[in-house]
Amino acid sequence: MAAGESSSQSEEQCPQLSTTVSSPVLDEDILGYQEPRVEVSPQAPSTSPKRNRDLSDSEDDLAELVDPEPQPLWSVETLCGLRMKLKRRRMSTVRPEHHKVFTRLLEDPVVKKFLAWDKMLRVSDKYLLSMVIAYFSRAGLFSWQYRPIHFFLALYLASDMEEDNQAPKQDIFYFLYGKSYAQRPMFHKLRFQFIRSMGWKIWVSREECEEIQAYNPELWVWARDRTNLT
Repeated sequence: MAAGESSSQSEEQCPQLSTTVSSPVLDEDILGYQEPRVEVSPQAPSTSPKRNRDLSDSEDDLAELVDPEPQPLWSVETLCGLRMKLKRRRMSTVRPEHHKVFTRLLEDPVVKKFLAWDKMLRVSDKYLLSMVIAYFSRAGLFSWQYRPIHFFLALYLASDMEEDNQAPKQDIFYFLYGKSYAQRPMFHKLRFQFIRSMGWKIWVSREECEEIQAYNPELWVWARDRTNLT
């Protein structure tokens, strides 16, 4: 198929989503996008929002930039006479700003159209969407740096991790680019950089997904449950 015809079909399905992102993790020069270049450390960026402070600070000041490890919480599970059974509760690493970023991206026209398009929840089940928030918390970007492309990168990665059938994740490509393959190599390059920014920590437990959903249980996307489909 000619390149012109492929492009026109893609535009008929949805607005073209640029893979250009203004992020210190992803390429800044994609498709001629011009922004001040940010040097990237070869190591995975810190998840601390204070990581960009002046490196000339004293060692005491730098020590304050390191967030302490989340301390485990214990809750009483059973109480029988003088004996008590404690259950360890895991501290979530997802911060409120990550939930706000996710909620903001849900209002993006391309994201909204995609969620309406995926009526059978093949790639946008509530658990896969929960993993998107978990990935946002691990990527180490500032809230303002997240763009719709990050949403689709995270959703593609979640589907890749959790779904036995790998075919549905191709729906993301079909929605974004139609039958054109020209943008797919760039998408995979950005996906690799996104994984690297998370320090290769891409597994998300079901418990963490449920904790993420419980933060704002009234959010409309948590009703996207495949088990309720008839």
